[in-house]
Amino acid sequence: MSENSQTTAAASGSAITSDPVARPVIRLRPKANARAIRHGFPWIYADEIVADRRTRALPAGAIARLEDHERRPLATVAVNMASKIACRVLDRDPAAEIGRAWIAARLEAALGLRARLHDAPFYRLAHAEADGLPGVVIDRFDDTAVLQPNAAWADLLADDFAAALGDVCAIANVVKNASGRARRLEGLDQESRVIAGALPGAPIPVPMNGAIYMADLMGGQKTGLYYDQRPNHAFAQRLIAPGGRMLDVFSHVGGFALAALAAGAGAALAVDGSASALDLAKAGAEAMGQGARLATRRGDAFEVMAALGEAGERFDLVVCDPPAFAPNRKALTAGLRAYERVARLAAPLVAPGGYLGLCSCSHAADLAAFRLASTRGIGRAGRQAQLLHTGFAGPDHPQHPQLAESGYLKALFFRLA
Repeated sequence: MSENSQTTAAASGSAITSDPVARPVIRLRPKANARAIRHGFPWIYADEIVADRRTRALPAGAIARLEDHERRPLATVAVNMASKIACRVLDRDPAAEIGRAWIAARLEAALGLRARLHDAPFYRLAHAEADGLPGVVIDRFDDTAVLQPNAAWADLLADDFAAALGDVCAIANVVKNASGRARRLEGLDQESRVIAGALPGAPIPVPMNGAIYMADLMGGQKTGLYYDQRPNHAFAQRLIAPGGRMLDVFSHVGGFALAALAAGAGAALAVDGSASALDLAKAGAEAMGQGARLATRRGDAFEVMAALGEAGERFDLVVCDPPAFAPNRKALTAGLRAYERVARLAAPLVAPGGYLGLCSCSHAADLAAFRLASTRGIGRAGRQAQLLHTGFAGPDHPQHPQLAESGYLKALFFRLA
């Protein structure tokens, strides 16, 4: 453990301790599903543990030993009694030492997978529970990494993560991204900062599928770029004919638009509500030598699609990649209506025989519900469709087999008559 993280731990009531013997014990209630935890489920909810006064007093991020109701050890867990997820399983070994060396071992395993998948060092390096690092997201941009410690234990050990990234990946610069809903649910601050090295003075050019994207690691959304859509960008490239016209709605930094231009599209229009994101899209197109072929339009995506439809605009390929309309169960009904509306407005913009891609990154909307909302919207637009392909996040975003939330991204590609 680094000196900085020891100081942080001391300030928080010794939340992190490298001595397994000195750890507090968290005990499951008799009706809790200990078997699921033994079989790999990584979360323990607040109503599944014995929340006595001692347990409730544990500081957020405390490392504890989890036992079943008969006092049999189960795992080493990170605790946050202020969260709905009261405990996250860190290690099946109840005596595991959690610190820089432990983090480095997890990162080394994650790096081995990415090195096999990708020729260039631009990818998601750690995908939370699926890589054995609960609540932790790390995106790599060559010798710079963006760390999202979305759980209290990882926030306390941010300096150890930075050191381990240097040890394992020779990463010199580490940005801590503290934005997002997940950190708010954990009761964590929203202050992003550089925690190792220095931040590059300009957006980082990222090569992907023959395109060049510009990633703003501090001022952009999330970590600056969405690596998860890489295989869906590649599939969309197969649908655009040389010289064809493409529309990218909710484009962010030009994800599908730049991919289409790299595949030979004659023109692409990127639509987004963020002027800075569209500026980055334009910079990416210019870096590719395609600046004259990319047009941008800032505005509300629904209003822009309606206006394009009224103007009789048609495109050979239309892709809509909106934000999460259904981030939780409470928002599911409204979210599915929004996805249906996207499909209803987008379908008329597709030329006869052209292609429509519809994406969802909502945890709460499963594939069947999203597909139904999308096909309903296409039907309401008076179009007939063939479903050609269903895409997901790339393999640098592995799924935890017992955690449906880790399989959040869905992409549906249709051919419209």
